[in-house]
Amino acid sequence: QVQLVESGGGLVQAGGSLRLSCAASGRTFSFYAMGWFRQAPGKEREFVAGISPNGGIRYYADSVKGRFTISRDNAKNTVYLQMNSLKPEDTAVYYCGADLVSNPAVVFRTGREYDYWGQGTQVTVSA
Repeated sequence: QVQLVESGGGLVQAGGSLRLSCAASGRTFSFYAMGWFRQAPGKEREFVAGISPNGGIRYYADSVKGRFTISRDNAKNTVYLQMNSLKPEDTAVYYCGADLVSNPAVVFRTGREYDYWGQGTQVTVSA
């Protein structure tokens, strides 16, 4: 069982930055691929970024490439999402997910692959 707790959301003006954190419980964090997803009102949850257990593979949605960076610290059981040049269309609840994988260099971009989810953190970007 893995429990995930996101933090770092808030209100920011367009062009600003935020850093989200997702802290995981348990001693097997390094076996999990981690992903960030977001859901805006009236829209489906969408993939934002993912990172493999060993940190060597990272994927990003086209809409955030060049602006967002995902990273992880396996010693701290934490995954981060650095968000720069934020836009109003980035406004959403951001969720982190954990996916137990057998290959340390694998990460998936579909939510159904993920086994555990956090409660989410709100990010609001004003124009």
